[in-house]
Amino acid sequence: MSISYVALGDSSAVGVGASRGGGYPERLASRLRKEGLSVGLTNVGMSGAVIRDVFTSQVKRAVATQPTLVTLGVGTNDIWRGTSVEDFRDELDRIARRLKPTGASLVVVNVPDMALAPVARMVPSALYEGRIEPFNEAIATVAREHGMHVVDLYAASKVFIPQRPDFFSFDGFHPSDAGYEQWADLMLPTVKPLVSRR
Repeated sequence: MSISYVALGDSSAVGVGASRGGGYPERLASRLRKEGLSVGLTNVGMSGAVIRDVFTSQVKRAVATQPTLVTLGVGTNDIWRGTSVEDFRDELDRIARRLKPTGASLVVVNVPDMALAPVARMVPSALYEGRIEPFNEAIATVAREHGMHVVDLYAASKVFIPQRPDFFSFDGFHPSDAGYEQWADLMLPTVKPLVSRR
C-alpha cells in the first residue's frame, strides 16, 4: 500500500539551511523508502510559519490529499514572535480536530532547545528562557487528547546539539544538512511502525 505523507510546518519542513535534500520530511520519506515502503510526499510547510498559518494555509491542503501520515513541526517562530501559550494550544487543538477525521497517523515534533542554538547568544534571553517548556507541555497535552504521536526533539536536542556543532547551518538558527539528517533519524523509530501497519 502506498503511503500518502503530508508534511506541515515552518522552515524546518521546507529545509531552510540545507544545501541539498530538503528538510526533515524529504529525508524521513527517503528512509521509509529504503525500508521498502512506497511513499508519496506532499510538503506544504512554509518558511516563517506560526501555528495559525498552519491552520489557515496548510491544513485544508493536507486534508485534500487524503493523507495516511501527517507530520507537524511548528512552534519556534511562535515563541520568538510572542504567541501566547493559550493561543498556541487552541490552534493546535483546531489542527488536530481537523486532521483526525482523515484517519491519518498524526506525528508532531516538539520544539528543540533553541537556547542551545548559536543565534540565542545574539538575542535577549527573555525571548526563549522559560518559554520553550510551556509550549512543549501544550503540545504534549493536545497530543494526548487527540492520539497524536510526539517525537521529543526537545529532550534529544539537549543531548545532541552540544555534541554536534554541525547541527546548525551558517545562520545559527536553522539546521544544516547534518542537522536535518539527525532530525529524520530521530523521527524514524516513531513513524516507521505507524506506516508499516497500514
